[in-house]
Amino acid sequence: MSFRSPRPANLGFAPPLAIRAFAILVVLAIVAIAPNQARAQTQSDNIAQARTAADQWLSLIDRGDYRASWMNAASFFKDRVTMDQWEQQVGAVRGSLGQLTLRKFRSARYTTSLPGAPDGKYVVLQYNSSFAHKKAATEIVTPMMDTDGKWRVSGYYVR
Repeated sequence: MSFRSPRPANLGFAPPLAIRAFAILVVLAIVAIAPNQARAQTQSDNIAQARTAADQWLSLIDRGDYRASWMNAASFFKDRVTMDQWEQQVGAVRGSLGQLTLRKFRSARYTTSLPGAPDGKYVVLQYNSSFAHKKAATEIVTPMMDTDGKWRVSGYYVR
C-alpha cells in the first residue's frame, strides 16, 4: 500500500492570484466606465443649458424683439452680422412666415465642431414649428458656449 500525502480540502476559495487578477479587472472596468458616464452627464448638462438659452432667445424672436435677440446672441454671431443686418434678415423671414402657432422640440445634438465655425461646444437643436403662413417648418437653433462661459445662440435657420 502506498501512502499519499493528503491534499488540502477545496473550500470554495479561489487561489490568491485569481482573486487579485479579478480585483484588478474590476478596478480597470470602473476606471474605463467612469469617464464615459461623466462625459455623458456633461453632455446632458450642456444640452439642457443650451436648450434653456435657445428657448429664452427664441422668445425674443417670437415677440419681434430682433434687436434684443442680436444683443443676446453669441459673440461669434455678432462678429459676423451687424445688428441692422440681423433685424432686416430675421424680420423679413419671420414676417413672411407670420405668427408662430406651434413649436415642439424634436432633437438635440452636442458637437465640438461645425462647418465654418471654430471648434468649441455647440448644441444643434431642432424644433417642429408651425406659423400662420407655413404650417410645417423646422427651426434649427445652434447655441454655443460663448467666450464668457455662457450658452448663447450662434445660428438660427428656418426651413
